[in-house]
Amino acid sequence: MKLSARNQLEGRVVAVERGATTAHVRIELPGGALVTAAITNEAVEDLGLAVGDAAVAVIKASDVMVGKRG
Repeated sequence: MKLSARNQLEGRVVAVERGATTAHVRIELPGGALVTAAITNEAVEDLGLAVGDAAVAVIKASDVMVGKRG
């Protein structure tokens, strides 16, 4: 899969929680960090996503916010 987005995080699906129209897909990255994506239930079905599948979290954003505590 080739994409223009440079932020591609490979991991494994650890949860798929479906709502009325949107699903939350949780991907565990190497090292244990978790990334959660909100996608449509239709996208989950089209991709055939299930717990245990290898997956890639692709992050494409035009803005990034930075904060500092303290």
